[in-house]
Amino acid sequence: MASDLDFSPPEVPEPTFLENLLRYGLFLGAIFQLICVLAIIVPVPKSHEEAEPSEPRSAEVTRKPKAAALSANKRPKKEAKKKR
Repeated sequence: MASDLDFSPPEVPEPTFLENLLRYGLFLGAIFQLICVLAIIVPVPKSHEEAEPSEPRSAEVTRKPKAAALSANKRPKKEAKKKR
């Protein structure tokens, strides 16, 4: 009875080219996704050169473009004709 048991490894076919391509493509996709997630989580410090040119703007400078943008969107009202 002990001689009837077969302990040899099962026969597994070799993976085809397309299976290998799919396998490594999935690995590359997973690595790319991890890099993208890490890019969102880990903050990147801004360089010193980019931070210098930005100057604080006064409140008046920031209000003027908003007012100009609002008035540009509105149509001018028609003047009422005088009745004679």
